[in-house]
Amino acid sequence: MNDDDRMLVPQPSPEARRWAMFCHYSAFFWFLVPMIGNVLGPLIVWQLKKDMDPFVDQQGKEALNFQITFSILLMICGVLAWILIGFPLMALISVVALVLVVIAGIRANEGKPYRYPFCWRFVK
Repeated sequence: MNDDDRMLVPQPSPEARRWAMFCHYSAFFWFLVPMIGNVLGPLIVWQLKKDMDPFVDQQGKEALNFQITFSILLMICGVLAWILIGFPLMALISVVALVLVVIAGIRANEGKPYRYPFCWRFVK
């Protein structure tokens, strides 16, 4: 894509960028409701605002898919905790997820779509 093509792609409105950012940052609801808050936050924001703008819809799905993937990985770490490897893996996965969510929120606020690496996409 050259510079001329970028000019043709419409930028999301400031309000759409803000709600896309909230889709990502709502995963921090996990601190209030452990175990399911990280999925509930993006799910609620996405369901309320997905019809507002295609950018919000796309970023909401991306945030939700990542949080579902993150939850599955934490459950696997919980099982692996029986052999003690799960605890360091859980810490590592949590730190990586925290960093990726912050990056995704910043990118969404800039109006740039973000795709999480290592993410299963359940919600299409």
